[in-house]
Parts: sequence; structure tokens; C-alpha cells
Amino acid sequence: MLMKRGFRGGVHPLPNKLTSDKKIEKAKLPSRVVIPLRQHIGAPCDPVVEKGAKVKVGQKIGDSPAAVSAPVHSTISGTVSEISTQLLPTGDRVPAIVIEADDGDEWIETKGLDPEKASREEMISKIRECGLVGMGGAGFPTHVKLNPPKEKRIDTLIINGAECEPYITADHRLMLEEGEKIIEGAKIIAKILGVDNILIGIEDNKPDAIDNMDRLGGESVRVVPLKTRYPQGDERHLIKAILGREVPAGGLPFDVGVVVQNVGTTKAIYEAVTQGIPLVERVVTITGDVKESKNLLVRIGTLFSSLIQECGGPVGNTRKVIAGGPMMGFAQYVDVPVVKTTNCILVFSEERVREEEESPCIRCGRCIEVCPMGLMPTMLVKFTRAKKPEMCLEYNIMSCDECGCCAYVCPSKIPIVHVIREGKKAVRRLKK
Repeated sequence: MLMKRGFRGGVHPLPNKLTSDKKIEKAKLPSRVVIPLRQHIGAPCDPVVEKGAKVKVGQKIGDSPAAVSAPVHSTISGTVSEISTQLLPTGDRVPAIVIEADDGDEWIETKGLDPEKASREEMISKIRECGLVGMGGAGFPTHVKLNPPKEKRIDTLIINGAECEPYITADHRLMLEEGEKIIEGAKIIAKILGVDNILIGIEDNKPDAIDNMDRLGGESVRVVPLKTRYPQGDERHLIKAILGREVPAGGLPFDVGVVVQNVGTTKAIYEAVTQGIPLVERVVTITGDVKESKNLLVRIGTLFSSLIQECGGPVGNTRKVIAGGPMMGFAQYVDVPVVKTTNCILVFSEERVREEEESPCIRCGRCIEVCPMGLMPTMLVKFTRAKKPEMCLEYNIMSCDECGCCAYVCPSKIPIVHVIREGKKAVRRLKK
């Protein structure tokens, strides 16, 4: 086990890990799923089934010839009832396939590979066909991430078990309950990349996960306990904390010889390669102001409203439902579907959510102190509101990872992240 390390900036919000001791339960099979054809960074899929088609669990229903994309699969057996535009948890509207369940749960026949005998190309192809994407939030197609440019020499694989956002415990429970699969998945990734140095970073507020993964990893997968601080789970900060390497502005982990994979993705890689199981379900933490917070294994496409009811329904009058954690999540309608990147559904009542009035910036500098990217958020807000995208670009607005640390500490309650997102849109228009 390696020593604890850290990174610059960051904040310490209350953890509120209400479900850290709640074992993963299988969610009820949904009677209807909405499966968006874009659940990843890159090109959306085109449907490969028509309305009225009978489908099985794991059957491919959408794909794209684009290099950066990932197919989608049916997550229940039933009938395609419509192909229409639906709302994503991010607020985007995208084409989606709606499936009504039949009386069974019939799966397609799946076939895996022997990782000891299979070539890296065979394993990458299997991972692509199973529709794997980064499950920690970004949704980058996994097969692309595992096939870096030949000129980029990779020497280290980092498995991301930080799970730094308050409330979310999906990865924590996976490390406790499915640790063996995560370790074996990490070994498969290492073989694909041709690396021997496998590290797993876990924040020190999860001592049981640290102990379990350290025991399972043995000599081949080393655990690095990390000082608990948000946003440790961002791969750039994780690399800095573990290896002391700094990903250059506008660069990728490839540029410093590293590939980072989330623990949920790593487990899914093991199942895809060894059993041929497509990504049709994931663990989601449902918590906050619900009668019983849970970690549920959920079929992708299940509506948020169904899962909230499975947890006994909301407590009090619901003011806000968030997809993801309170720092980087998106406020929702309750009838959006779980997608491959949904790790948490957070319910807040009227008693918990207070509207706070914005006041002028007092130039206290707190946002600058906590910014893990070393930016000046107060200046980015100033230039965005003054409609000066060229100055936003000069102050490196595109390096902002929208972690929310600045807004969290702002005494003037300025919606800094929201303003910076608008500034980024203006910069993109300027570049065009």
C-alpha cells in the first residue's frame, strides 16, 4: 500500500454518505424503459430495430459507424413501442427507443473470451460491442480509451475508486461486494495496455474498501489511500495526487503516460470480456429525502420516478431531484431515464433547499484559493457577463472542469459554474 497524497485546491463538503452500509439490491424489473441513443461522448447511435420489433435483454438496438461512439442494447425483453425524442438527465433531447416489457426476462446468448489467450484487438472489439463507456460521469467510449495513439507510451493504469462527491456510494459498495471482478477487470485492462503498474486510488474515508481491495489486489494491484478532498475523483487531480504528474492544459492522461478507469467500468470490462455481457445495468445510489435510501442495481432506461418510489417515495414536498451528486449533478424532471453514466439520484425536499439571493462579488479570493485547476473564477464570471469571450479564452476558461468548488465557497452566492458554462458556449461560438 502506498502513502497518502493530495492535490492543490479543493473543498471538504459534508460527506453525507447515508448508504455506505447499504448492500446493493436488485431493483424491480421495469415495465417500460426509455433507452437514449446517445449515452456517451461522441456520435449518437442510429436505431437498428424498428417499431414493433421483439427484443431480448442484451440485444443491440442502436449503433454507429463513427470511431468515437458506443452501441446501446435492450435492457429488458419486450416490444419496441416507439422511437422518439426523449429527455436525458443532462437536459438534452435525443432520439431514444422505448420498449414495453413482456412477461419474461429473456436474454440473448452471450459468449466471452479467455483473457489469457485472447489478443488485445479481440478484447477491445468485445468491449466495444458490449457498449462500455466511462461510468464515473464523462461517458467516454471505453474501447477508444483503451486504444491510445501509438506515439503515447502508457506506463501506468489507475483505477478510480475515489468517489469524492457527497451522498454517492455506488462505487464504494462495488469495491466491497464485487472487488474480485474489479481486480480481474484491472488485470484485463493492463494486458490490453501492456502495462505492469496497476494502482487503485481510494479516499481514506472508505477504510473498509481500502482494506478489501488491498487484500484482493495482492502484489499485482496496489492501493493508494488518498486524503479525502473534493474533487479528488477528477482523473487529472487523481493523477496529480497519486503520481505527481500534471496533465497539460487541453491535454489528456495519455499525455503523461496514464489511463484512468472508474471501478464500475472496470467491473463491466471484466463481465464484457469474460462473459460477453453488454452494459445493460449499473449500480445507482438513491438517497436524500426519500423514506429509505438504497444502492440499487438498475436496468438502464428505468425512469427516476420508479426508483424513487422503490425507495418508499419522497419525504415531504420535493423541491429538487438531481442526477448525480450535489456538486456536479443536474436538476431533473423525475421522468428521465437512468443512463450509463447515472450514479446517483438525489432527492431534496423544500426544507433542505433554500433560495439564496446573489450579491456583488466582494473580491475575497476564496474561489481562486479552492480552484483545483489554478484558474481565476471571479475573472471568468466578469468577462462572461461583459460578453468578452476572447478574454475568457485568455484566462483559460476551457480548462474549467465545472467541479463547483468556487460556487460552494462563494459568500456572495454567485452561480459561478452556471456563468462559466455560458462563457464556454460563447468561446465555442467565437472559435467557429
